[in-house]
Amino acid sequence: MNQATQPLFNRIAVVFDFDDTLVPDTYDALIEDLGHDAKRFREERYYPLLKEGWDGISARFYTLIQESQQRSESQKITQNYLAEFGQRHQPFSGVSETFEHLRQQTRNFDSDIEIEFYLITSGFVEIARNSSIASEFKAMWGCEFHYSETGEIQYLKRSVSHPEKTRYLYYLSKGIESHSEDDLLFVYEDVPPEELQIPLNQVIYVGDGTSDLPCFSLMNQTGGIGIGVYPDGTAKDWAQEYKVSRSQRVANLAPADYSEASELRQSLTLAVESLCKQIELRQLSLGE
Repeated sequence: MNQATQPLFNRIAVVFDFDDTLVPDTYDALIEDLGHDAKRFREERYYPLLKEGWDGISARFYTLIQESQQRSESQKITQNYLAEFGQRHQPFSGVSETFEHLRQQTRNFDSDIEIEFYLITSGFVEIARNSSIASEFKAMWGCEFHYSETGEIQYLKRSVSHPEKTRYLYYLSKGIESHSEDDLLFVYEDVPPEELQIPLNQVIYVGDGTSDLPCFSLMNQTGGIGIGVYPDGTAKDWAQEYKVSRSQRVANLAPADYSEASELRQSLTLAVESLCKQIELRQLSLGE
């Protein structure tokens, strides 16, 4: 074996953001489900907090906690309500079928390649955990509420900021599934390449906007693949709108349509095939 050859990993990870990537925005949908006009709710209760210097994630959680406190006992926002909402909140067209389609792409190769799916969101992971596609993911990371003894939302328990999303890419690369303080210290330590679970150059990251730019940047730095998604019907000026730098650019940008003939499905298929071929090439160099 050539000593310069990289260790062989027969595993690929496809990592998705949630809101506006796999499903319509959950915050707006949740506000509408609670009986409010989402645009007006944002203008009257969310944007004023931002003007006062609130972090966007904290502001979203606080407006919902405040809303729950103002509601009658029978209409409180509870963990059960969020779970039930997650079951009703449907993904974009073709999402449900995309996971098995990508698994089938890896089966087309003779290298026994595994593919795993992960979710990293700065939104409500409780909703994602109860969605119709939750079982497809090996792990999910995102923001969480703390609940009272009666199940009502009380505090923001865990926040996953935009830059922190990259931490979870390191988690999956090193095979860390929890997030204790010890894990937080370990995640940035250098480890021998052969001890990785999945190298970052065998990761595909799919996201829609500013919260995903740090992850796209990491993909560019490490040789992974970034794919950008935008809501169908919007102008395709994503890079200009989010002031994307060269280091944050994506391999392709496509509408949020995962149906069989869509550009996004084709982009994901080509990305998976590309990584599979790279793995087969490394197998050849190892004489396998």
